Amino acid sequence: MIKRKKSRKVGLTVGGALIIYCIVLAVDIYRYSSTTDNSPSDAAIVLGAAVLDGRPSPVFEERIKHAINLYKEGRVRFIIFTGGVGKSDQQSESIIAADYAIENGVAANDTFCETSSKITFENLRGAKEIIEQQDLKRILVVSDPLHMRRSVMMAHDLGIDAYPSPTPTTRYIGFQSKIQFLLREVYFYGSYLIERPFVTLFEDRQKMTIQSCQ
Repeated sequence: MIKRKKSRKVGLTVGGALIIYCIVLAVDIYRYSSTTDNSPSDAAIVLGAAVLDGRPSPVFEERIKHAINLYKEGRVRFIIFTGGVGKSDQQSESIIAADYAIENGVAANDTFCETSSKITFENLRGAKEIIEQQDLKRILVVSDPLHMRRSVMMAHDLGIDAYPSPTPTTRYIGFQSKIQFLLREVYFYGSYLIERPFVTLFEDRQKMTIQSCQ
């Protein structure tokens, strides 16, 4: 009986600590989501998202539109698009995004594409290769507001001089969709913090696929 009570107490303590930890992460993510730095920079990295029937999904479209606005306002000279080919897609996310941007006034020569990444860390690792090839310095990271905390931290860990530029509009507008996105980010952010001391040790071992956007 005593052992059972002790086990229950330990379980409650661990469970309570985990809940508090998740709340702290959620607050950190939410507070950082309003942080923006759109000072003039060399390039914007557009983090990949889903495409539908050869066109950017609504979420991806908002990211691309924001990068286009940064470009047209003269806040960035280049746009780096990231994202590989999904299971049911014919083209990479980055190529489709670049096509959209070029259709909307971005010069083809001012776009770069990374075409093999599947997750955020790979998006940024591929973008880093482009940054180094083109000798770019100050970089804006473009994604949804709740995605920014983890994304910018990853960029810094990869050695990118990165600053947040969240989309001013987002498709995650309903309370339920925002909560779902936040909970998802708490999970991935928390997981990354655990992996963080080790993850960059292997970042140079796999080269990403970089190609012209045209």
